[in-house]
Amino acid sequence: MSRAVQIVIDCHDPHALNRFWAELMDFETEDHHDQVEQLLAAGHVSEDETITVDGRRAFRTAAACGDAAGSGPRLLFQQVPESKQVKNRVHLDVRTGDDRESVIARCLELGATRLWDGAEGPHTWVTMSDPEGNEFCVS
Repeated sequence: MSRAVQIVIDCHDPHALNRFWAELMDFETEDHHDQVEQLLAAGHVSEDETITVDGRRAFRTAAACGDAAGSGPRLLFQQVPESKQVKNRVHLDVRTGDDRESVIARCLELGATRLWDGAEGPHTWVTMSDPEGNEFCVS
């Protein structure tokens, strides 16, 4: 039996956070335009459950992205009413190889914040937060 992992991240603006992570990870954002149009036509969703993003119809409260080949985990961003309150119990590690400083610079360009540098033995990383404050590491 095969299994796939989807990582779900709570947020206020799923489309903005999806754009951040898709850019950072070189993922493709999922286009649900046709599905949303079909659901609207069938009366399964209402107009206020949708939004237009870059000229395409999307679900208002969710957005997703993933590796074009489908080989990695899918990231799903879902809208929740509350703000982040405490440190993440789970976080993403962005592994960069020899390219860490340019990836950190790209994170900052996209709206991330550098929080602190960490080390354990010979392994080092930089802890950052995405535009909504979710911590992640770049190593």
